[in-house]
Order: sequence, then C-alpha cells, then structure tokens
Amino acid sequence: MEYLLDLHTHTVASGHAYSTVKENVEYAQQIGLSLLGISDHAPAMPNSTQEFFFANLGVLPRKFGELDVMFGVELNIMDYDGNVDLKKWPLERVDYAIASLHPPCIHPGTAEENTAALINAMKNPYVNIIGHPCDPRYPLDIAAVVRAAEENNVLLEINNASYNPANSRKGGDDATVKLLLECKKRGLPVILGSDAHFYASIGDFSYALPLIERAGMPKELIINRSVEKLLDFIAKK
Repeated sequence: MEYLLDLHTHTVASGHAYSTVKENVEYAQQIGLSLLGISDHAPAMPNSTQEFFFANLGVLPRKFGELDVMFGVELNIMDYDGNVDLKKWPLERVDYAIASLHPPCIHPGTAEENTAALINAMKNPYVNIIGHPCDPRYPLDIAAVVRAAEENNVLLEINNASYNPANSRKGGDDATVKLLLECKKRGLPVILGSDAHFYASIGDFSYALPLIERAGMPKELIINRSVEKLLDFIAKK
C-alpha cells in the first residue's frame, strides 16, 4: 500500500458523521493502513463535542493489533486572529490538531482576512495541519500561506472530500494545484486527508490524486507514504 496513513477522519462524536471508533479502526485494518488518525470536530461545530471529550482521549488505546491509532481534533478557526475553539488544557491531551475554516464558525472574508486567519492559526503551538486550505469560499494568498506553513512547521492538507462533486467545497481544483506547485518549489511536504465522515471513505484519496499528478508533485513530498516522517514532522512542532 503506497499511502499508509490517514489522519483526517470523523466518528459519530462529530455530530454529522456516521461511524464509531470501532468501525473506523476495523476498516482501516481491513484496507491495510499502518496509522489511522481520528479527528472529531471541536465544540464550536454545531451538535459536535465538548472539551471534556478531548480531555478524556487518554482512555483510548493507541494500538489495535498492527494498526497504530492517533486521536486528534479538527479545530474550528473562529476569527481572523486565528483563535480556535479549544483551550490549552484539552489541546495538551490530543495527539495532533487540524485547524480549519468552516462557515458555521467563521464568515468568509477577503483573501487578506482569510489568509490572516490561517497564518495566525499556524502560530498556535498545538496546530499541526491546516485542513482543506483551498476551500473556494475562502480565497487566499496561497504563496503567503505556503511560506507560513514552512515557517511554522505545519502541513497543508489536500482534502479528498473537497473534490467530490457532491461536496460544498467543490471548485478548488485550480487553487489546489497552485498550492501544490508552491509547495513543490519549496520542498514542503503536504498531507492527503480523506475527511471521512463514514468508515468506507477512510484512506480514499481518489479525488485528490489527479491534482497531485497534475501538479507533478514528487511522491517524496506526500507525507502519507511514511509514518516515521509524519511522526517526526509532528514532533518538531
């Protein structure tokens, strides 16, 4: 299996996803993943979690047979200053954090405002990944975002669900290719994320891979090919 890990998946705890931790784990084992990440939505997403959910993640095992599992969070960026919807104490208890722009939590602004929101969120010492940065509802200064990701040791996600024609974020293909070309120029790795809200989508990058090919992104810069490189990258932050 070429792509060994998927860190952007959800369970029923997110409020609008449809599988359990057990179902996600069993499917990840079935398809041969080495590392599964579960990143349920933080509290500002309607009908989602509350902070004690993340504070209690230590009760869950990180190993299921041969499968390693990490329990993270998908934070909501709440304003153009990059503030997120979890405090320090629960963030200290998660294995990694994705930060994303979602319309229920932050109104799309100008390209300057949206770019500031992402860059400021990257400065948070607990943020490891920016989720679906090429959402067309949030125009960006892509070059500035890539520079900031490099400076703050943050991975930019190529979000498979965003390119599904049924998704509300469709239309970001050209921006994604531009982002990939900028990352390639800088030698900055990116991460593929399924953004699975049902277990059968875990490890599915079929909508994202054509954009990887279109940009001529070297396989060495796709961090999903190595669990060790991913863990090293997160550890640096």
